[in-house]
Amino acid sequence: MQTTQALVLRTSGTNCELETARALERGGARVDVLSHRRLQDDLPSLAKYKIMVFAGGFSHGDDLAAGRVWGSDLRAMRRELDAFVADGGLILGVCNGFQVLVESGLFQPERAPEERTLALYSNASNHYECRWVDLAVEASVCPWLSAGWKFPVPVAHAEGRFTCTDETTLHELQAAGQIVLTYQGQSDSATYPENPNGSAGDVAGICDPSGRVVGLMPHPERNLEVFNRPDWTRLEGRSEGEGLRFYSDLVAAAKP
Repeated sequence: MQTTQALVLRTSGTNCELETARALERGGARVDVLSHRRLQDDLPSLAKYKIMVFAGGFSHGDDLAAGRVWGSDLRAMRRELDAFVADGGLILGVCNGFQVLVESGLFQPERAPEERTLALYSNASNHYECRWVDLAVEASVCPWLSAGWKFPVPVAHAEGRFTCTDETTLHELQAAGQIVLTYQGQSDSATYPENPNGSAGDVAGICDPSGRVVGLMPHPERNLEVFNRPDWTRLEGRSEGEGLRFYSDLVAAAKP
């Protein structure tokens, strides 16, 4: 059986590409880690991949804004990225990768990037947040995440507050099934620190209208083994973290 090929992209300042590659390999994919510039010099090679992942870190030092420089670079590849998705490819952005995809405009393809009505801003706490949170998968158009699944995962970011320019945008995303993941709390609405950044609607991750471009602020690749969890000593009989299922489901959905 043919193995799904995945591409993890890196650039100046990214630092999560190796753990992301390992997560995809554990999920059953064959993985290449390439620099953005190398891909840009050989765009036809993108056709051999079924998954493309933008890893976390601080691309280009987060100068100007988190993900803005790399996101702007992606606009020059927009035609190739659109073709990749139209041909059945899946794109994932994690943490800084999510910020990059937001800046690229991929989540609102009907708008010019500079006219987008959503962004990821500085955390409401005004400082870097590094903690474990609980996520829930919402009913959405994303083809590989099962609605109702809840799982713990770490966050590590300073600019992860999902914000819309108006309430209409949030309602439109909800109605279109583009809200994929939300932070979970003890009540109907998560409060700090359950919602670690103050995101509108407790949004932790979204997708584009096709469901094939997904971005989230938390790091599932940091929960591959049960001992990654702070409560692992109370989880007898388990060896795998929930993040492995996240990446395994991604790979399974992309099988050729």
